[in-house]
Amino acid sequence: VRLVDSGGGLVQPGGSLRLSCAASGRTITNYAVGWFRQAPGKEREFVSAINWSGDYTLYTDSVKGRFTISRDNAKNTVYLQMNSLKPEDTAVYFCAAARMSIKYGLDPHNYDSWGQGTQVTVSS
Repeated sequence: VRLVDSGGGLVQPGGSLRLSCAASGRTITNYAVGWFRQAPGKEREFVSAINWSGDYTLYTDSVKGRFTISRDNAKNTVYLQMNSLKPEDTAVYFCAAARMSIKYGLDPHNYDSWGQGTQVTVSS
C-alpha cells in the first residue's frame, strides 16, 4: 500500500493543523495506522495510532487532549487533527500502516508502509 501524508505547514503556537494520510494501491480497511514524528537530531517517536475500525485509539502523553486521530475507510484516509500546537510539536510527521493489532502500534518497526513525511513547524 502506498501512503501520502499531507497537511503540514507553519503555524503559530496555539494554532491548529489537520494532517491527512491517503492510501492507494489497496484498501487499508484492515490496517492499523499510526502517526510518528521526528524532530532534528532526535529519534522518531510515536504520536498516535488507530485500529482498523476507528473505535480504538492510542496517544502519547504529550499530545493527549490536543490531538485527535480519526479515519474514513470509505476514503481510504486517516487524519490527525492537531490543536493547541506548541513549539515542541515541531517535527516531520509520518503516517504508517500495517495489518496488525493496534496493540503493536507504538513500535515503528511493526509498520511496513510509510508516507514520505510532512513538515509541521510551530513558531511565532
